[in-house]
Amino acid sequence: MRPATTTLSRRAATAAITATRPSQAQLLSGAAIKTTTTAPKSRYITSLSRPRQMQQIQQTSSIQSRPLRKYHSYEHPPPPGPFSPTEEAILSAAYKHVPEHGFSLESLALGAREAGYLDISTTILPEGAFSLIRYHLVKQREALAARTEALFRVPENQKHVSISEKVELLTWERLQGNAQVIARWQEALAIMAQPSYIPSSLKELAKLADEIYFLAGDVSVDPSWYSKRASLSTTYAAAELFMTNDHSPDFRDTREFLRRRLGEASELGSAASAIREWIGFTATAGVNVLRSKGVRI
Repeated sequence: MRPATTTLSRRAATAAITATRPSQAQLLSGAAIKTTTTAPKSRYITSLSRPRQMQQIQQTSSIQSRPLRKYHSYEHPPPPGPFSPTEEAILSAAYKHVPEHGFSLESLALGAREAGYLDISTTILPEGAFSLIRYHLVKQREALAARTEALFRVPENQKHVSISEKVELLTWERLQGNAQVIARWQEALAIMAQPSYIPSSLKELAKLADEIYFLAGDVSVDPSWYSKRASLSTTYAAAELFMTNDHSPDFRDTREFLRRRLGEASELGSAASAIREWIGFTATAGVNVLRSKGVRI
C-alpha cells in the first residue's frame, strides 16, 4: 500500500502541468501560439527599428542641409558662393598681382602672405593657378547683374532695347572685364586649354552665356534656348581670343568683330528657322494630300 503523501504530490504535479498546457480549443484557435511568440517578436522588431529610424532622421537632415541650387530665383536667397572664406581671402589678394606676375603660383604666394598665410597649401587651392583664373571668370560674370540698369538705359529717341541689343551690350561689358589682365590672358587661355581644366572652363563659359540671356530677359522655352546659348558661347570665345591681339584704341576692332559675329549668328538662326518652317509646312501639306487620297496616316 502506497503512502498518501506520495499520491497527493503526484496529483498536484499533474494538475500543475495540466494548467500550463494549452487546451484543444486554444490550439485550434492559435491563441496559445500567439501569446507565447508575440512578445519576443515585438521586442526583436523594436530593437531593429531604432537604428533604421536614426538612419532616416540623419538622411532627412542631410538632404535638408544641401545648399545647392542650379536655377535663377527671385523668391529664394542665393546659395553660398563658389569659394570658401579662406579661398576668397587668398584669391582676392592674389588677383591684384596678376597684371605684374600673371595667373601664376607666384601671384598666389604673394596673395597668401598678404592674407596672413605663410604658404599656399595644396589642400586649400588644389587647382593651382587655374583657381585664380576661375576666380576672375566667376567674379566678372557675377558683376554683370549690377551693371544691367546702367547698360539698358533707354535713350530719349528710342522706345526700348531689344533682347539682341541687350545681349550685345552684356557681352561687350563682359569682354571689357578682361582689359585689366589682357596682357596675361593668352597665358590664361593656355592653362584653360589643358585637358584637366577643359571641363571646368566650358562649364563656366556655359554659365556666362546663360547669365547674359537671363539678364537680357530671354524667356524662350523652345529648342532655340539651347542654340542661342551655344551660339553665344562660340561667339564670345572667338571675340575673347581676338581681343588678345587687338591694339586698336579702346579695343574698337574687337567691338566691331563682336557685332559682326552676333549679326551672322542671328542671320543663320533666322535662316534655319525659315527652313524649319518650310519643311514643317511642306510635310503637313503632303500628309493632308495623302489622307485625301484615302491613305491611312
